[in-house]
Amino acid sequence: MPIADSDGTSIYYERHGSGPVILFVHGSGGHHAAWWQQVAALRTEFTVVTVDLRGFGTSDSSMDAFDGQDFPGDVAAVLDTENLTDAMLVGQSIGSVAALRAGLMRPERVSSVVLGHSLGGISHPELRELAAADRAEAVKLPVIDRLLTKPFQRERADLTFLFQQMGTFNVARMQDLRNLDTNGPTLEEIQACGVRVAFLAGEKDAVLGVKTVTRAHELLPGSHLEIVEGAPHSMYWETPQKYNAAVAHLRRTLTTKEAA
Repeated sequence: MPIADSDGTSIYYERHGSGPVILFVHGSGGHHAAWWQQVAALRTEFTVVTVDLRGFGTSDSSMDAFDGQDFPGDVAAVLDTENLTDAMLVGQSIGSVAALRAGLMRPERVSSVVLGHSLGGISHPELRELAAADRAEAVKLPVIDRLLTKPFQRERADLTFLFQQMGTFNVARMQDLRNLDTNGPTLEEIQACGVRVAFLAGEKDAVLGVKTVTRAHELLPGSHLEIVEGAPHSMYWETPQKYNAAVAHLRRTLTTKEAA
């Protein structure tokens, strides 16, 4: 069983396939197995790495409390253990915050970071205000309606149930991740680091609006923007073909740290 040591904490991860590296970082209800539709589709062309942050899945969950500020180090530990270079980190929702910080921690190993359905905790007053307005609308909805569309819930009750069951394997909860974006990186710090950033968003994301993500892209010179038609917040689960195609396209496109 592959284990990385993150300052004394055991972090479980898996490595599949071969080729350019894509490392997925799950969100608050996920873990390494949540990426089953991505691993199966992408491992023939890419090295696909999945990880359990501390408190999630098979990683060490024995601590009394969890600090979201530790999660980027968990990702960095996997990068170091596998001696990965030119990796593209792909975050889902709040996992994108950990992915971006890990990329800034290990720019010699990470060439790009994809912020899936997230602004990655970027510190900017306008973006903070826009994201807060989106969240204020999102909390009016039941949690499941924020993540998956109602037609999908009706038509795929089996996958909706499995989606909800995924989180039952985790000890850490959403509140343990919230402080991840405290003292987040500035636009200037991201540019200076040289790691390329892409924003990946769903047209029907009920948590973070397309207008907000588009504005973040406009404010970060050299960033990429990928909007997937008809996709919800949990695009990787509900529309995996579209999601996988977008991730593969970004991995092929973001091949160097040179300015776009």
